[in-house]
Amino acid sequence: MPRFSVIVPAYMVQAYLHECLESVLEQPFTDLELIAIDDCSPDGSGTIIDEFAARDPRVRAIHLTENTGLGRARNAGLERATGEYVIFLDSDDSLTPDALHAISDRLKNTDAPDVLVYDYVRSYCTGRTAPNVVTAQLTEEGPAAFTLDDRPGLLRVLHVVWNKAYRREFLERAGFTFAPGYYEDVSWTYPVLVTANSIAVLDRVCVRYRQRRQGAITCSPGRRHFEIFDQYDRVFAYLDAHPELARWRPFVFRRMLDHFSTVFTARDRLLRGSRAAFLRQARTYSRRYHCPGATPPARTRIRHALVRLGAHRSYLALYCARAVHRHVHRAAVAAYGAVRAAALQIHYRIQRLLPLRENDAVFSAYWGRGYGCNPAAIEAKVREVAPRIRTAWIAGPAHDHTVPAGTRRLTPGSAAYWTALARSKYLVNNVNFDRRLVKARGQVFLQTQHGTPLKHMGLDLLDRPAAVGDTDVGRMLANCDKWDYVLSANRHSTLVWERVYPAAYTTLEYGYPRNDIYQHATGKDVARLRETLGIPRDSVAILYAPTHRDYRRTQRHVIDLERMLRSLGPSFILLTRAHHLSGGPLVGRDSSRLVDVSDHPCVESLCLASDALVTDYSSLMFDYANLDRPIVVYADDREAYEAARGTYFDLWSFPPGAVATGEDELIDIFATGEWCSPRSAQRRAAFRSRFCPYDDGGAAERVVRHVLLGETAGLPSVVPLDERQPAQAPAASGPRKEPEATATLPTSAA
Repeated sequence: MPRFSVIVPAYMVQAYLHECLESVLEQPFTDLELIAIDDCSPDGSGTIIDEFAARDPRVRAIHLTENTGLGRARNAGLERATGEYVIFLDSDDSLTPDALHAISDRLKNTDAPDVLVYDYVRSYCTGRTAPNVVTAQLTEEGPAAFTLDDRPGLLRVLHVVWNKAYRREFLERAGFTFAPGYYEDVSWTYPVLVTANSIAVLDRVCVRYRQRRQGAITCSPGRRHFEIFDQYDRVFAYLDAHPELARWRPFVFRRMLDHFSTVFTARDRLLRGSRAAFLRQARTYSRRYHCPGATPPARTRIRHALVRLGAHRSYLALYCARAVHRHVHRAAVAAYGAVRAAALQIHYRIQRLLPLRENDAVFSAYWGRGYGCNPAAIEAKVREVAPRIRTAWIAGPAHDHTVPAGTRRLTPGSAAYWTALARSKYLVNNVNFDRRLVKARGQVFLQTQHGTPLKHMGLDLLDRPAAVGDTDVGRMLANCDKWDYVLSANRHSTLVWERVYPAAYTTLEYGYPRNDIYQHATGKDVARLRETLGIPRDSVAILYAPTHRDYRRTQRHVIDLERMLRSLGPSFILLTRAHHLSGGPLVGRDSSRLVDVSDHPCVESLCLASDALVTDYSSLMFDYANLDRPIVVYADDREAYEAARGTYFDLWSFPPGAVATGEDELIDIFATGEWCSPRSAQRRAAFRSRFCPYDDGGAAERVVRHVLLGETAGLPSVVPLDERQPAQAPAASGPRKEPEATATLPTSAA
């Protein structure tokens, strides 16, 4: 008996059916049967199903002799299901990567409930996605399994069949089947939820719910939308037949009125001239099934009252009035924003007429995403060696907590922000400040950059449309003209920056201040960081940090991380860090050995806590090399990445360690010990020699003394590579004499 029976009915979906079926069959979890039902579709859907059945024995093809509709097609699949659990998937939707593993594990951890409810995301043809608005109902806090009495809010989750896994024995015992007609999910979902003896939730997106431009049933206008009334007749008939469930009538009644309201106000469902009749029938049903305790929340009482009264014109008038109110409110907000922006620009111009504050320095990083990177290391060093200079940090309100207590906080766009930009002597950033910044005479702009370039940057992107996007080249060059100094960590970076960002700045080959911590941290610091991350003492912690793909609209998960951990055994643990442009974590849920650290405020701390790095084209490899710990390059899309973005040197010919181009090869590198072999160490040594000549722990002090204190002579000399003692990982061999004091670890965002 397979773990899952995945039932997919298909009708007029040939454009989407391949993606749907592949999303099931390409799951790493293979203990399943896929039952695909051709509901006598006149397009090529039946042929597609047969093609999949011919190449994969897990696929069972069913061809109905006449079109029966979605509900009865699902029944045909349900009759043939043999799995322990049944999952329904609409043929234009798809499962997310590794969804079945997550569902199976959650079922196991919640003692095999009757129903498991999981999350979904709406997916639009433009590439935009929208989360489930009531996802808070799926929090896994509280009892692992429960009844609907414990969490009645689940009735607010979209009443569809495809966001749940059902224990087949429970469905057969209760005799649940689908009714014919539109909105068949209604007469299934509510009876199932109120009947289930045990329910569990999974706070993970498992389904991509496609929002089709045309062809979807809910977007097809016609009289069949009146069939919603028949479905609610069936729901209340079920409650009448089970008096022990009578307490759910008020909940279902309120959801029914909400549903009627949704259908009535949707522009693409009811035919012109049929709205009044629809609302009159809704009034009949509200009277028929009204019961004590059905009073809705205050914010929906008027809407429900109008449905119950069948007040067609009043409802439309209210609906139009609310639309007008929204438009007026948006216009007022926009007008206020325009007036405020104009006033701030006047304020900025006035501030620019005033003298510079010679001892003021303003810092920012990553477009206000918090205290981090090279600017944070420089700001900390300013407070240490140049206390007369007052520092301020620009960060959005969500990142205020990352800024040290001794540093003034500035909110982007505020009057204080514009004052600081106008009058601070020193401006330090790893990207650029607001494009409206006008440098005053005597201001000094230090551009720290935020990584050694492997992938193409700046002007080198002009012939790569997937990467350059809507970059305004003129504005980019105008920003470069504001720079006085540019930091470089190596000669390679210097040559790239000066070519792709041509301007009259001075390049400072001083190393990256953010990497100073790798030379100052001690074994005690590393142990403390590992403890805070929950890394067991004897475990090998691998930090997996892939970069962004410009050529992909969505950043697909390229490694089955759970399979990797199963293959490597209990001594390994994975820390996964998604790129900030990825739009979400790399894993749907944490476990004791698979930990998402995408939101951790400091990537340097993660590097210190790990034993090895796995990455692809990320500049993190250049920083990590300063730790002299193993690096493994994993990328299965070399040709595509080179074509879309391009790289400055052949990483395969000059890697920082072992190289893998496939998942099995990556697992083998760790299983055989190649990741920490002498050959990998030799590659890393050559890599460090080329890219880490100045990162000796003194970069921040060299920068501060030169740029902010004007000391061009007597700067700290660079420590040779063979004399450096970077913080060792717990697994590293050989004794090291630790300094008495521990380093001050960064708390920055990266």
